[in-house]
Amino acid sequence: MKDRILATLHDLRAYALAKGVEATFLYHEEDSYLMRFANSAISLNTNEHLIRLEITAYRNRQRASYGMITALDNLDEMRQGVDIVAEMVQHAQPLNYQPTIPVYTESFSDESAYDPDLATLSNQERLEFFNHAAAGLETNEIRLSGIFACGANTLAQINTRSEHTQYFKTSDAQINIVLSHTALKWEVSAEQSAQQKGDLNPESVRRDLAFLVEHYRRDTPQQLPLGTYDIVFGPAATAELLEFFGYIGYNGGLMKRGFSCLSEAHIGQRVLSSYFTLMDDPTRRETFPFRRDLMGMPRRPFPIFVDGVFQGFTWSQDDADEFGAQPTGHTVPHTSIVMQGGHSAVNTLPELVAAPRDNEVLYIPYLHYMNIVNPSKGVVTGSSRFGALLLRKDGAVVVPYNVRLTQSLLDIFGDRVDWLSAAQVVVNTSSSYGARNPRAIITPALMQVNGLEISHSNSSY
Repeated sequence: MKDRILATLHDLRAYALAKGVEATFLYHEEDSYLMRFANSAISLNTNEHLIRLEITAYRNRQRASYGMITALDNLDEMRQGVDIVAEMVQHAQPLNYQPTIPVYTESFSDESAYDPDLATLSNQERLEFFNHAAAGLETNEIRLSGIFACGANTLAQINTRSEHTQYFKTSDAQINIVLSHTALKWEVSAEQSAQQKGDLNPESVRRDLAFLVEHYRRDTPQQLPLGTYDIVFGPAATAELLEFFGYIGYNGGLMKRGFSCLSEAHIGQRVLSSYFTLMDDPTRRETFPFRRDLMGMPRRPFPIFVDGVFQGFTWSQDDADEFGAQPTGHTVPHTSIVMQGGHSAVNTLPELVAAPRDNEVLYIPYLHYMNIVNPSKGVVTGSSRFGALLLRKDGAVVVPYNVRLTQSLLDIFGDRVDWLSAAQVVVNTSSSYGARNPRAIITPALMQVNGLEISHSNSSY
């Protein structure tokens, strides 16, 4: 299949050259499988195979793109796409900068993050994972829901500047399991990310679910008073915060557009906690990495923060062209963000609950309905939903109703950070919308941040 894909791209390149069209071609193919559960039964079991082709034409500072869903047999249709985009670029509004067209000096292929055993997982194996993960936890009132999504993702590129190609193939799985009480309306959740079949571990998911279900069935629920709390974030919550930091923090193009809480004056300065080290690390296969970006630039570990000191912004080629900066190898569908762990031996929720504490601690494993309040100040807002716990000083555990956190990321990752777990967790942050783009963030298992304000507190689940 790989040879056929590349041969098709070479054919399209030759056609564009014959037509006198300066063009780039981006081929995307996905094999996607989804098993969805609701009310303790399979509610959807489906798969799809899609091929997308994006053709971009250039004419000095003019640029136009045309995309299609197609098939490898439809070469004539793809050639028509070249004709269409060649006409479109004639009428495109010129940019105020000269866009760069990549020149690949050699062909590059990377399938190191592809595992055919994971990509072709059977329906029976997906079902067995769910059955194992929820074994003994369902009742007439506690019902199972969730998803098991997996598949393969292929990207391939060529352009009229060079006959060389780039080819990337990855496999991925994203599992999220929810147990909810039909009468009391509480929900607990656990999730897992996988890049290869050996990453799948339903027993660890079951342990997480069982621990939360026990507390939610036994402990008293209550509305929390507004105020400041020492909060321990679970890995999914930390990953969500890091996702937003990627938008309104260290992205160079967004900084230049006034949509960032950081500036060029912050480079080389300690901006965040000395515990905070953040890296874009394409050597971590768990993040479905791109080891070269789409411009052909080799991608190596790129430090963003080291011990709280800001190292510099990430720059895609197009933003670098527009603002006169140097690209940093970040013309990619997704990065490979890794937040370094700390020194605490508290690496799991049971260990956190059992640990002695001087103050109450609010545990928030997930943040939902997140949005940006003020990008220039780094302020975001989000709500707890699944599995929060309030840990009293005397060792008692309370189940809190949902709360809303509205805070600056500069505070959350700043000097209010108390400790980080030594262990790290892979959090799958893939979206089910649009073309398949598997992505994951590696975070400390737990992160405690003191003195954060709860801006709203629900009176029920």
